[in-house]
Parts: sequence; C-alpha cells; structure tokens
Amino acid sequence: MLTKAREKQIRSLQQKKFRSELGLFLVEGAKGVLEACASDLDIEEIFCTESFFTLNEDKLTKKCSKIVFVKESLLSKLGTFSSNNAAIAVIYIPKNEELVADNDFVILLDEIKDPGNLGTIIRTADWYGITKIICSNDSVDVFNPKVINATMGSFGRVKLFYTDFDEYLSKTQLPVFGAYLGGESIYSINYPSEGYLLMGNESKGINSNLEKYVSNKITIPRKGTAESLNVAIATSIICDNIMRPK
Repeated sequence: MLTKAREKQIRSLQQKKFRSELGLFLVEGAKGVLEACASDLDIEEIFCTESFFTLNEDKLTKKCSKIVFVKESLLSKLGTFSSNNAAIAVIYIPKNEELVADNDFVILLDEIKDPGNLGTIIRTADWYGITKIICSNDSVDVFNPKVINATMGSFGRVKLFYTDFDEYLSKTQLPVFGAYLGGESIYSINYPSEGYLLMGNESKGINSNLEKYVSNKITIPRKGTAESLNVAIATSIICDNIMRPK
C-alpha cells in the first residue's frame, strides 16, 4: 500500500533539494522505466499499473524486487506527466564519478541552464555513441524530471560528471574544441580520435575564464542572418562532424 507520507516523498523528488537529501530521482512513463530497467542504475521501487506489469513482468522483476500496483490517476499525481498509464520508477542517484577522455570524445557543458537543452544533448550524445558528458557545477541538474524526460531514455546510457571546469581543464593535455561565433569552420578540421567538445551557456557562451584551456576555437559557418543557434542544435551539428568516419 502506498501511504500518504510516501506519496508526498515521491512528489518531492521533482525538486532538487529533496533529490539531494534523499539521493533519489524519478523516471516516468513506459519508455523511461523500461530503459531504466535495461540500464545499470539501481532502482529502489517501481509503481505501475497492473496492465503494464502484465506486459513487462520479466523486465521489471529482473531489475526490481519492490513493485507496487497503482491506478493511472495516482501515477499522474506522483509525477510530472499529465497522464501516465504505465509506471514510475524511484531510482538511486549514482555517485558523481570523474570522467575523462580515453580514446574517445567527451562533451563539456559550461553553465547549461535549460533542462530541455541538457536532455536533448544527452540524447544526441547517445545517438553518436558519445557516452560521457561533463557539466560545470552551475549547470542544470541531470536528475531534474524535465531533463530525464527530454533524453527519451538515453539517460541510462550516457554518464554525467559535475565538476569545477577551471580545476578539471587545467589537468588535461588533450585538445579542447570550444564553440565560438568567430572560430574555424567545423568543416575544415581533421578531428583527432580523442578530445573534448566545450559548449557554452545559452545566452553568454563559454565563460571567459575558460578560454585559456581551449586549443581550437570552432564555429558552424552562418549562411543566413540568425543571431545564434540553440546550444542543443549546435552540439548536434558539431558532433555529426566530429564523429564522422575518418
């Protein structure tokens, strides 16, 4: 049985303060919960409809021993979806473990604030086989429900690490490709097999104190008159060039 206190606790996970205090976050909907079951994340508890359980019993029980049947109306009250006829999973927040480039490319996100942008970038990284993203400490929380939902399930396949960029970048010897309006065309560069792609804040770009760590300033050539590109779209275009077969 789901108590009122437990209901309140689950709803509180929509706020970063309580996610941090409890060490838990939410994943909502059929796709998200099934992706969580297929990942290496540790699931504390799953709340689902009986019909969803019947269709996915093996996947759910293999991953989680605590499964509670609830009505659709309650699922909608517990999470952020206006309607949810499947499930919600309560998942343990993984340890913030350091990530480094090791014969691969890593995306660096400097002060990304919009949950939708971060979620889309995670999804883009997953598409191009990039498995590591490093965020500055002042970037949006990856466990924000809006971020998780925007990843469309990719949250379980891409690792994230939050850190101080000054400290982190001062230690790397690998090339750092920074996205600027006045850089070298992304189409004229022969990218190495490993390195970092640094993307800046939605409104002000890469913080000036990080410029000294950028080995290559790059840009997407502009043909029209738009002032700028959305950071998630720009990341997708650059990743397409970096990850293109050599």
